[in-house]
Amino acid sequence: MIATTSWTVLDRAHAALRGTVAALTSADLGRPTPCDRWTVAQVLQHAAGDQLAYVAAVTGHGGPAEDPFAPSGTLAGDPMDLIEPVLAASGAAFATVDPAGTAPTPLPHGALPVATAVGAAALDAAVHAWDIAVATAQPARLDDDLAAELLPVARAIVEPLRQYGAFAAALPVGEHDGAAAELLRYLGRDPQWSGQS
Repeated sequence: MIATTSWTVLDRAHAALRGTVAALTSADLGRPTPCDRWTVAQVLQHAAGDQLAYVAAVTGHGGPAEDPFAPSGTLAGDPMDLIEPVLAASGAAFATVDPAGTAPTPLPHGALPVATAVGAAALDAAVHAWDIAVATAQPARLDDDLAAELLPVARAIVEPLRQYGAFAAALPVGEHDGAAAELLRYLGRDPQWSGQS
């Protein structure tokens, strides 16, 4: 049974990442992704490390063993063996926070209102689920409803992070963009990306 939290946005983002990773094959792990110079395996390691960084910020323990920004691209086992315990730990950590308070984060912003901190972890999981999905020709599990919840979070946290190279410059919004495309463009991603881009 998959644990859920009281945070629907985090559960949905974790479900997107979990479902995307569950569909991977060994042949997928070396494919290029929208994250420049990173393979699917590296994005997966980065996404796992980011969730553990949130766990460590909230609980004071359980952080990533490796630098999420220098992923090796070599997995010791099945991709689900990496991601499932990480998502469980992230959900458990955020289940302990007071919704009315603030929560520490691994971001340069430090502590944020809990809904924003949870949203930041959800944003990370959902967007990397999209990265992996489009790299492996899977249906993207980042829908307009989830993206609409994540857009305000992105606008609250992303700008200071661009200077660290965490996100590329925002792309112009398209005339017919839904919320998912708008979010991706704000994060510097082309919603029409393909490995041949």
